[in-house]
Amino acid sequence: MSSLSEQLRARSKEPLRTCIGCGEKTAQRELVRLRLVEGRVVVDRERTGGRGAWLHPVQKCLDRAAKRRAFGRAFRAAGARTDPRVLPDLLTGNTRKD
Repeated sequence: MSSLSEQLRARSKEPLRTCIGCGEKTAQRELVRLRLVEGRVVVDRERTGGRGAWLHPVQKCLDRAAKRRAFGRAFRAAGARTDPRVLPDLLTGNTRKD
């Protein structure tokens, strides 16, 4: 029997990625790519390459990733910093914490 990711990939020709917040595998187009620039986590809209991480563009996944310290693990950099005022706005377009 094939794994869940293989089944999902068979249904969809697009790449699957895993959200570092909730751990759900989903289509790449539904996630936002993040990367590390000078020790800070930023949204990588141009997908410039290199090590990246994927996250659903919702506050819940962002909060969970921060709580679990998933950014440091995803980027293999213990000192990965997120700006709690800027990153939510870039991801969701909303600075409020719902």
